[in-house]
Amino acid sequence: MQIHVVKPGESLFIIGNIYGVPYEQIAQANELEDASQLAIGQALVIPIVGTYYWVRPGDSLYRIAQTHGLSVERLAQINNINPAGILQVGQRLYIPEPPKTPIDSLLYVEPRNPVSQQMITEVRQRVGQLTYLAMFSYEVQRDGSLKEPPLDDIPTIAQNAGALNMMVLTNLENYGFSADLAHALFTDQAAQNRMIQNAIETANRIGYKDIHFDFELLFPEDRELYNQLLRNARDQIHKAGLTISTALAPKAGEVTTGIYGAHDYKAHGEICDFVVLMTYEWGYTYSAPQAVSPIGPVRRVVEYAVSQIPRDKIFLGQNLYGYDWSAPFGQADSKPAVALSPRMATNLAINEKVSIEYDAVAQAPHFTYYDQQGTEHEVWFEDARSINAKFDLLKEFRLRGIMYWKLGLAFPQNWLLLEDRFTIRKR
Repeated sequence: MQIHVVKPGESLFIIGNIYGVPYEQIAQANELEDASQLAIGQALVIPIVGTYYWVRPGDSLYRIAQTHGLSVERLAQINNINPAGILQVGQRLYIPEPPKTPIDSLLYVEPRNPVSQQMITEVRQRVGQLTYLAMFSYEVQRDGSLKEPPLDDIPTIAQNAGALNMMVLTNLENYGFSADLAHALFTDQAAQNRMIQNAIETANRIGYKDIHFDFELLFPEDRELYNQLLRNARDQIHKAGLTISTALAPKAGEVTTGIYGAHDYKAHGEICDFVVLMTYEWGYTYSAPQAVSPIGPVRRVVEYAVSQIPRDKIFLGQNLYGYDWSAPFGQADSKPAVALSPRMATNLAINEKVSIEYDAVAQAPHFTYYDQQGTEHEVWFEDARSINAKFDLLKEFRLRGIMYWKLGLAFPQNWLLLEDRFTIRKR
């Protein structure tokens, strides 16, 4: 598939003619609400097999072939040109589709009571592209009992589509992650064992195949206590014929202090069947405007992770959302940023008639607009280019797969490119 960035003066009809694709197909693939409205800088995925490359000044057939993993002879043959000939600037070359890489995919779903029909529809739409569907979340109580989320028939839908159901255990209490609650579980062996046995019983009853620990914002001094809980859970969970996994905060080194200190990459890699890296939230609700998952920091987390954990146990985390910050930015009296999906962000740029810029360092799109009160807003989000950069990273480091937070945030280009570049394993 081809990624096309909308230029001034382009319409969907013009873009369709460039690639020989009816504009209606492009609109449908990208789930455009109004095919007549585009933003300059908007990234579209063109539903074609392979891609086209337009020759730039200084290009050679050798360089282009190397970039795309082809021999000069093969590239020349495909395009019916002389391998020793001179390329013309602007000349179009066809690049065939490379072999797909097999990976796992994991998507969190966070149902609310009552479970909406829209969520059910979205689950049905996405489960075919998933290895795991993670139910967020079973809130662990201080006595080891579990507060269950509403399920409807989501687990059955996933199972029928060949996706494995995961139950997510969290230390959420009063709508926030509680280090105190987690510490109570770490130090009360009876409550801890009750939690594990309740989780196994629930997994057997509902049909979960993995029990996933998402314990966050822990006391750093509880690092080894958390490791001990995971070892205890691992032994009982494996005995029950299930797998165990954890969510890890994004660390680029051996940090043992602060809110990420209790997450021990090496120990989790040894104890668990797999882990997911929460490689996002550099830009967050109360931060200054910036990319949510800039490629540089994400890369550094992955580099550290593969030095501590086997690659075939690591999922790269990916946000399916961005943020809209309003001025004043990054100050004590700043308003919290508003989360929005990539489709919502693109529609906002269209409605505000502003161009979408792309930060080549962060590998992330962004734009600025002013609301009716004259307040400045800055929006950072994800698009086809930014997710493609993460896919490149995943392939470079040969990771097990990709994890998404979360269902319900429309990003059609992600799913198009995921299917184009990878074969999703069903376990």
